[in-house]
Formats: sequence, structure tokens, C-alpha cells
Amino acid sequence: MSFKGKIILITGGTGSFGNAFLNYVIKRENFKEVRIFSRDEKKQDDMRKKINNKKVKFYLGDVFDADSLETPLRNVDYVFHAAAYKQVPSCEFYPYQALKTNVIGTKNVIDKAIEKKVKKIVCLSTDKAVYPINAMGISKAMMEKVVISKSLLNENSTSICITRYGNVLASRGSVVPLFIKQVENNQNITITDPEMTRFIMPMSEAINLVLFALKKGKNGEIFIPKTPAAKIKDIAKSVYKFLRVKNIKIKNIGVRHGEKKHETLMTKEESYKAKSFGKYYKISSDLRDLNYEKYYSLGVGKNKKPLEYSSNKVKLLKIDEMVKVLSKIKSDINVI
Repeated sequence: MSFKGKIILITGGTGSFGNAFLNYVIKRENFKEVRIFSRDEKKQDDMRKKINNKKVKFYLGDVFDADSLETPLRNVDYVFHAAAYKQVPSCEFYPYQALKTNVIGTKNVIDKAIEKKVKKIVCLSTDKAVYPINAMGISKAMMEKVVISKSLLNENSTSICITRYGNVLASRGSVVPLFIKQVENNQNITITDPEMTRFIMPMSEAINLVLFALKKGKNGEIFIPKTPAAKIKDIAKSVYKFLRVKNIKIKNIGVRHGEKKHETLMTKEESYKAKSFGKYYKISSDLRDLNYEKYYSLGVGKNKKPLEYSSNKVKLLKIDEMVKVLSKIKSDINVI
């Protein structure tokens, strides 16, 4: 999908996705303008100096403050909504902050975007939203419900869809940069549960998923990648091998607040209405209204076997396979 002549807004634009997506756009596309919206003035200043591009504009604000979205959304064609609290332990201690940003903030972005007649909004979600057990996952699950509700009730031309994916390697807060720093400082790599599994996805694939959703997505649809996973202990060992350090020191510190042993990208219930599109699944929204009598003969088809799409049920990458993945994203994790 071409961004030629288009104005793009990235909320949470100073985060990992915002930085990567901006770099993708300015290297490949003849865009009109990219707007970075975030509440961190220091990160904005650093990003402005690093990018040094007159077609990249910066707006300071908070998605919880609807008024601060007024100016950034003027004449925008596409919105990529990445603003979120995403650290599980932090959200456990500050659940209301997660609610304000992840749920109410999303509502504000969508309402203002519809008001400004934005063509399309892609909202970024997480595997934590599936069968959630922590505040971050619950807030993201509610975010998805808000997006789907807004998309179905929206009578304007704005199209709204969702991407849902797991851990993005080398993104801010992910374990790989932490593990590398610990090894370089001659410290033990600290893991919570050696058998814990997580979906594995490079940032480039997260960008491709978002672009696919932008091009193909319709109101209320959720797009999910078909992605492998890995055990935490194997990720730790692969970091040692990647850095060519033989003295492996791994310490188990126990599960943190709100952590699950395995993550899930799609519920069994969602799998009944999921369709495969090459590297992705698409989950269509339920278009029925509350007058169920009209649909009593339809229901939701369950004539196919449900898919158990959890991180312990997919292909688990071995240590050598993880090393190859790390080698591919070497520039992302700033390892020379």
C-alpha cells in the first residue's frame, strides 16, 4: 500500500514500533508528512535530531487528553495507534493508568479520528489480551472491544481494524536487550521460568503485519501472524551463543507479577471464524446486533476443529534457530 502524498499519524510514536515504522516509511515512501504523537518530550527531541527530516512533525500530548489529539489529527489519512502501557508488572501496580491509556485513550483516538474523517485506523494489540490474567492484558482486551464496538457503530467512512501479535524481539522492554546487557556486564542472565514460552517476532514482521492490515483490513477485523515461539531458557542460551560467550550463567528468579507461563494469540472461539491469509489469520467481527431473534437460525458455525494457537502449541525454535533470528536483527539490538 502506497503512502505517496499521504499524511500519517503514529500515536506512541517515540516507542519501538514508532521508531521502526517511521524509518520504514522515510526510506521507502514518497509520503507527504508523518506525525509523531507522544507524551515524552525528551524522546521526541532525540528522535527529531536523529531523523532530521522536515516532513516529520512532532506533537506533544496524551491520548487520555482528547483535546491534545485535535491538531495532530487534522487532515490525516492513516492512524497507527501504538500508544500503550505494555509492561505487565508495571500495569499490575498501576492498573488505572493502564485503563486510562489503553482503553480510554484508544476511545479518544478513534472518536477524534472519525470526527476528522481519517480514512483508516490500525490499532496495535497484544497476545496478552487473549485469556487475560493481568491488568495489562485486561486493558488491551477491553481496548479490542472498544475498537470493534466503534467500528461496528461507526456510520462514517473511517475504517478501523486491529493487529494482535506477541513479543517483538529487541523492542523496548523485551528480554533480549536485557539478556545481552547482563552478559556484557558479566552478570547472570535472569529468567522467571525456564519452561515459559513466548511467541517470537522480529520488528520487520510486525511492520509487515500492520501494512497488511492497512491494505486488507475491514471494520472490526483482527489480524494475527503465524509465528513460532521459543522457551525462555533457549532464548537465554541463544544470546550466549550469539555473543560467542561460553561461560553460561543463568539464574531462575521466579515468575513476576501477572506473568503467564504460555501466551495465546487466538482463542478457540475466535478460531471458528478465523480465515487463513498466507502468513496471517484474519478474525472477522460478529456483525449481528442485539436482536438475536433475527439470527436464531444462524448462530456461529462450529463445524471445524478449533485451533489451539498458544505459544506452547506452535513450532518451538531451537537454540541454533534463535541465533539465526538474532543475527538477522543485529542492527535492531545495537550489537556490533
